Amino acid sequence: MQLIAPPWSKTPFLRLVVPLAGGMLASWYFSLHLHRLLWLLTISGTFIFFYEILPYHFRYRFRMASGLAFNLTIFVMGGLLVWKQDLRNDPNWIGHLDQKEQVVTAVLQEPLIEKEKSFKSVATVQSIQNGKISEANVILYFSKDSLPPGLDYGSRLVFRKTLQPIKNRGNPGGFNYERYCLFEGISFQVYLRLTDFTTIKKKEKSAFQSFIFNCRNWTLGTIKKYIPGKKEQGLAEALIIGYKFDLDKDLVQAYSNTGVIHVIAISGMHLGLIYWILLIITRPLKNIRSVSWLRLILIISGLWLFAITAGAQPSIVRSALMFSCLATGQAIAHKTSIYNTLSFSAFMLLCYNPFWLWDAGFQLSYAAVTSIVLFFKPVYNLFYFKNRLLDFTWQLLAVTLSAQLLTLPLSLYHFHQFPNFFLFTNIVAVPLSSLILIGGILLLFVQFFQFPAMLLGKGLAIMIGFLNSYIERFNNLHLAVSDKLFINFEQCLLLTITISGLCLWLMEKKKILLWTSLISLLIFSVFRTISFFEAVNRRELVVYNISKMSAMELVEGRNAVFLGPANALTNAFINDFHLKPLYTIYRTKHRNFFPHLKYFSFGEKEILVLDRTIPKKVKNKIVVDVLVLSGNPKLYMQELMNVITPSQIVLDASVPQWKAKFWRADLDKMKISYHDVTEKGAFVMNLQPLPLWPLVFQ
Repeated sequence: MQLIAPPWSKTPFLRLVVPLAGGMLASWYFSLHLHRLLWLLTISGTFIFFYEILPYHFRYRFRMASGLAFNLTIFVMGGLLVWKQDLRNDPNWIGHLDQKEQVVTAVLQEPLIEKEKSFKSVATVQSIQNGKISEANVILYFSKDSLPPGLDYGSRLVFRKTLQPIKNRGNPGGFNYERYCLFEGISFQVYLRLTDFTTIKKKEKSAFQSFIFNCRNWTLGTIKKYIPGKKEQGLAEALIIGYKFDLDKDLVQAYSNTGVIHVIAISGMHLGLIYWILLIITRPLKNIRSVSWLRLILIISGLWLFAITAGAQPSIVRSALMFSCLATGQAIAHKTSIYNTLSFSAFMLLCYNPFWLWDAGFQLSYAAVTSIVLFFKPVYNLFYFKNRLLDFTWQLLAVTLSAQLLTLPLSLYHFHQFPNFFLFTNIVAVPLSSLILIGGILLLFVQFFQFPAMLLGKGLAIMIGFLNSYIERFNNLHLAVSDKLFINFEQCLLLTITISGLCLWLMEKKKILLWTSLISLLIFSVFRTISFFEAVNRRELVVYNISKMSAMELVEGRNAVFLGPANALTNAFINDFHLKPLYTIYRTKHRNFFPHLKYFSFGEKEILVLDRTIPKKVKNKIVVDVLVLSGNPKLYMQELMNVITPSQIVLDASVPQWKAKFWRADLDKMKISYHDVTEKGAFVMNLQPLPLWPLVFQ
């Protein structure tokens, strides 16, 4: 009888990636400490040891248990990697020291990046006075008033200031900036004026890192010299080397809304194009056995040369490694499984940095490549065109459609929106951006010859200008994007299983795939219904944590009332990063606006917003459930408590920090409950869900 190998036997690294990722997720979300992980590792290691010394007939009997023990070992390995990468577990972590003003020595790890009100850079703290620490990265913000000459990568600084821990603002649905920085190895920040620091003459640089920054600066200089127009230059910089700091914000939003943001983010698409070009250039070496290895070296060298020129950002390095693995796999064994190669690259990347598992770019890159490999041919074979132009157009559409199948759930999970015209925008953006990328690389080679470089630069500017206008026109169309499409992690997973199962059933015609898809869809629908039921019955008071602003939200069911300044609703940054996330996760449909509401009832709670001095004596004390202190009134807590009796005091983000410090000290002495949003994040009070009835304002 012929034994049939199971389908996963051709992808052994996929069997490693799954438990590895599972261990990483479990370690992070369930706080698996070191002793628990070592205990699990001891159990699995002991079983594997005794299994190996058993007679062969006993090994066959316990082969399934052996497989489970092996997977448990990989699972624990993933947990240990996360534990080791988490800088908070280092006994010499800077966060374990008392956070007070101390003398700090730091080295800039990158050139200064200009922001709206400051310059920003990441620095490595080498030492702190009276404290033994491991080297740690911090974010430094420099005042724009004046900077000493020569402040750049490698500059050594000495300053005496208190490092401020990076915290989330805590607004519902807001971006988890604290976790993002922690995954980057950063947990503190500090703002420096010219008088706050001194520089040490001798710089501390890495030759390789200097080479990377020099390559980037040389490339940026070439682009700015030969490509006219700020918008065109910004897009060229982003598309060719992934430099996004000169991009027009409105243009970025237009690219996001129309589903082509991937063309201005160096990703798998860019490295895939470079890989394809290198395959074509080195094709003559393919059939010459004596130098076939030279082709592989040239391809891998070309990929990494582009990655270094583009600044060696994590997203570029990940894509370069992924395509290097694909090239190596094809060179070693022509029949190697592409899924195994992808799994191997993912395994290596996660072992290097387990926190990349949470990176949206990492997830979308692998989802897109896997989706194209799985579904491109079935989608492409749906239609046949004899005309070459129509066939090429259909190929582009087939690639776009197939890539969307597995990236759709992840896009909804991370970005909560769906570009309705993505087919029409990608059919132009993908080939045109590819031409621009090729032209940009060619420009770097011909920039030594001024006349052809000028012609090529103007040609690129024309193509970029056309691409920008094309995208902006679609963005201005009605219903260009469907937003506020919130799904949680469980729904994302179920939707992925539903789409994958349905597509694979159409390809393989196996009933188990159809049933898997239908069951996942049913469970997804149940979870979705429950989430809408919870949204309808929600009643919450939210005091936002928005810098120097007094802003509140009253949420009842799927309706919301914003209490705050009118300019907050028209400010794109505030609306997109602070207000819209709440409306998305709470599924609000209608929003009202009351700018000057100071005293009102909501859900049987009395709320008072106090932003001015009050009389020291009143006939009857005011009793409220929530007292929100706002602005900079002349108030003393002892006198205030003689006038008002609150159940809960909230200090909003418009209160100056120096005043909030005194108020907090007084409230601590008086043992009165309070919540400072700048210290603890946004204040959220869940009220009892009652039958929906209009808000009563007094």
